[in-house]
Amino acid sequence: MTRMITFINGDGIGQEVIPAARQVVESLGLPLEFREAEAGFGTFEKTGNALPPETLALCQQSDAVLFGATSSPMTKTPGYQSPILALRRHFDLFANLRPAVSENIDLLIVRENTEGLYSRRERVEDDGQTAIAERVITARASERIVRVACQQAMQHRRRLTIVHKANVLSETCGLFRRVAFEVVKEFPDLTVNELLVDTAAMKLVQSPQNFDVIVTTNLFGDILSDLAAGLTGGLGIAPSANVGVGRPAVFEPVHGSAPDIAGKGIADPRAAILSSAMMLDFLGHAEIAEQVRRITYQTAHQGSTQATTQAIIHQLLEVAVHAK
Repeated sequence: MTRMITFINGDGIGQEVIPAARQVVESLGLPLEFREAEAGFGTFEKTGNALPPETLALCQQSDAVLFGATSSPMTKTPGYQSPILALRRHFDLFANLRPAVSENIDLLIVRENTEGLYSRRERVEDDGQTAIAERVITARASERIVRVACQQAMQHRRRLTIVHKANVLSETCGLFRRVAFEVVKEFPDLTVNELLVDTAAMKLVQSPQNFDVIVTTNLFGDILSDLAAGLTGGLGIAPSANVGVGRPAVFEPVHGSAPDIAGKGIADPRAAILSSAMMLDFLGHAEIAEQVRRITYQTAHQGSTQATTQAIIHQLLEVAVHAK
């Protein structure tokens, strides 16, 4: 069966690294159909919509989306909404998967993607002198993210760490913790422990090799996953997946649009290529995905987007020739 992939370059270096990842995927000769669509702040400036309806419709028809980066403004911009957040909400992509891999580290952070402090429930009071954000944690969202984490841990080394701050956030983190320990009862083969988020951050720095799969809430997962990326080569080699119950799933490098180097041809494409490997896994091409992952991790950035991409493609083609 032919699967359809939509590529969205987005802003900045997304315009360079997503085409690079597409070159790698196309070189594999898989039964895949490719389409392109627009989204991002540049699209917003041109059309008034960061995620045009035609892009959303194309994503709806796809099995997977590979998204580059978006240059979201740091201040409130009327009418603008982050396209990646809009895609997560529209398709209910509640699980964010962030692997961090190096010579002696192989861990996965499973981050709840739809609520917490990113629920967009903010308000200003006292004539602008007080800003309030509501942290929303539900049993439903907690149950399904912990279940995904348990399933992922069963495919890893069968160790799960539940991260929270229930000693201070007794209601919200308390609910997340209670639900998590109910869900893990269904997975008796897992070794389960829990850590407060500040302790988890310290232990990730001290002994990251001791972690397998971490599950946590939205903001905590956002921070810890970047910390883990810093331990394993930086954001230039940090992929991610946003998945839900069905299709499409959205895959993206997490490095941002990097406007300072955009257009110079020097952006590291490996995070986008590793994200495409996660996409291939999702589409049922596990063996080839593992080859892409292994070769990409083994290939140093050449200082040029195209040089790095071609080095990876060359090695993949050599593996294919030797396999015949």
